[in-house]
Parts: sequence; structure tokens; C-alpha cells
Amino acid sequence: MKNHIPLVAFAAALVAVAGCFDEPTPASKSVPAEQRVYLSDKGLTELPAVNPKADYLNLDRNALTNVGGVATLTGLKWLRLNDNRLAALPDLKSLVALRRIYLRNNRFTAVPETLKDLPALTDIDLSGNPIREIPAWLAEKKGLKNLSFSRTQVTKLPENLEAWKSLQSLQLGELNLPDVEMARIRKALPGVAIVF
Repeated sequence: MKNHIPLVAFAAALVAVAGCFDEPTPASKSVPAEQRVYLSDKGLTELPAVNPKADYLNLDRNALTNVGGVATLTGLKWLRLNDNRLAALPDLKSLVALRRIYLRNNRFTAVPETLKDLPALTDIDLSGNPIREIPAWLAEKKGLKNLSFSRTQVTKLPENLEAWKSLQSLQLGELNLPDVEMARIRKALPGVAIVF
């Protein structure tokens, strides 16, 4: 029993993981109102003009298939694009301050490669997309804190998970992972709160 996580620590980890992809509470406290843009639930099919000084952009639950204009918002730190119709992202390398990107429930069949070029990125949510594979470059990306691939078609993680040891949470819920793969992931990431 000495290798089991204490119940209190396990409960704390679950609480941390459960809320890690909710809208960050500090956004409303640390980002001035004029730099927060909420355009969720508007039925948008194209990106409207957005305050170029925006730090936080919420475009959840629209019908967007293209968000090319987002690349001009170079001060953006949070980008929410959940529940749209996106299958690809534009080149986002100009978003050097972007820390959190939420892409849940879209049409991505692969992890967008443009995420590789975002040096400040800490949180990525790609759950609910028909992604089959997590590329090796993402497993080598340093500085990540929270990742979610729940409800995707991933059945195996990259071999080298060394850079992910600094993760706080890894959500892999509702995946068809073999027991041996889950054991490998747990062994490779002993200090990470993992949800299978």
C-alpha cells in the first residue's frame, strides 16, 4: 500500500484537474474590462473586428470555421474557441504571449502544428476532437501545465514523456487506452494528476 497516493492528495488532485479548463478566474480580476472580449453564443460564422489590445477572447459556441484574424491580436493571453466548427488554425506564431488555448469540441483531426511556435503556452484543451495521434513535438514542448485529450481517438501517447513531468494535470478521459499504456503513462509521469 505504500505506493498508493494518499486519499487527501488524490482528492486535491481531482479538484485541481476538474477545474483546470474552466474559464480562468484571474481573467476577470487581472485583465482590464476593455481588454476582455466575450463573443460566445453569438451564432458567428466569421470573426468580427476585435479590440487589437485584447488579452482575453472568448468565441465559444459559435459556428466558426476560420479564425485567421486572431493572428493579429498579438497581446492575446487567453483564447477560447470551444464548440465551433474548426478543423485547422491559422499561423499563430505572432501570439507570443498566448498562455491558454481552448479548442474543445471542434473538428481537428490532428494537433494544430502552429501550437509548436507559441513559447508562452501552458494550457491546451483539445478534448472532443477526432484526433488520433499526439505528435512527438508536443510531448517535447516545455512549459506546459494542463493538457486535455479526453474524448479523442488517441490510443497511445508518444514514447518520450520527459518534458511532461512538469505538467499539473493530464486529462485522458474516455480514451480507448490499453491497460499497459495507462501503466506506462503513470510510471512516466508520477507527479502529474492524470484522469483516465
